[in-house]
This record gives sequence, structure tokens and C-alpha cells, in this order.
Amino acid sequence: MENNFSAIANTIKNRRTVKTSMMNGNKIPNGHIASILELADWAPTHGLTEPWRFVVYAKPDEFCKQHAELYKQYTPEESFNPTTYNNLSNMGSNVSHIIIPIMKRGDLPKIPAFEEIAAASCAIQNLLLGATALNIASFWSTGGMALKPAMADFFKLHDEDKIMGILYLGYTEEHLEGRRKIPVEDKIVWNQ
Repeated sequence: MENNFSAIANTIKNRRTVKTSMMNGNKIPNGHIASILELADWAPTHGLTEPWRFVVYAKPDEFCKQHAELYKQYTPEESFNPTTYNNLSNMGSNVSHIIIPIMKRGDLPKIPAFEEIAAASCAIQNLLLGATALNIASFWSTGGMALKPAMADFFKLHDEDKIMGILYLGYTEEHLEGRRKIPVEDKIVWNQ
């Protein structure tokens, strides 16, 4: 049992956010992507609504160009930044896959939307931990148009559904150190 705990603890402690510029462009086997999506499917879910959905881009440049065009189309001229447009266009240059995680609101209105968002977030964390276990780097972004209504419209979501960000996956030679700013003891109150 301790070996199982050590293995999962090691995976959790070694999960890092790796920017797309640090990825090397090598392709992840689609079978690995399918495996981590299966792990995502085991997230906790109230009422078995299973509110997570995933759109996978095995050709990330395709999504990045669409993302940049959404930014261009829906950003007022006075706010438009060509650098942002170029960055969004090229975010996929070094990544292997992009996954769009979506919270698809269940049809049990008694379950608060917050719980559906939490369940979808747990699914994403399962996916990220699975990626870490397979030495796949990941970057969970909410930048660009990710959380804007135009992105939800692009994916033809219903009003209560939510884009949960953009997951960029790839390989890297970088090994980032983890750190926490606040000691764990300062975040816990024990009641005896």
C-alpha cells in the first residue's frame, strides 16, 4: 500500500505547468492520449452526470489558427494586439496535441453548476496527472479567447456549458522544480 501511495504522491508532486515554448514538437502516440482521457473519465461526479467532454486536436496548428482568427474577429480594433494574434497562431508549434476540456451541464437541475465545474476540473486534473506519469508535459491555459463567449459559440455549446481552458500537451527536456510559497502547515487548521 505504501508503494502505491509513494507512486501517486510522486506523480502529484512532479506535475508541472510547462509553457508551450519549452515543448519540443515530438509527437505523443494517440494511444497515450486515449489512456489519459480514460483516466479523466474516472473523476468524481455527483449524480453520475459525468459533465466532462473533450475535443482533441492531433494537429494543434489547426486549432491555433482558428483561435487566432476568433481573437481577430471578436476583439475591438482599439484593443487588438498583433503580438497576441501571432502568439495565439503559433502556440501549437512545439506541442503534440491540444485538448479542449468542456463542462457539459447535466440535466439534473438539483445539482449546482459549481459541482459540475468542480467535477470537470477533477477530470482535467486526472488527465494532467496521467500525462505526468507518461512523461508528457502540459500547460492548462485560460488565455486568449478560451473563456470568451465566442469560443463557446465556436464549439456550439449550450448556455450553461463552459470551456474549461485549453490543454497543450507535448514532450520536453526541461525538468522544472516545484515550489510552494506558503507552508502546508499555514493552510491547515486541525480540530481535535
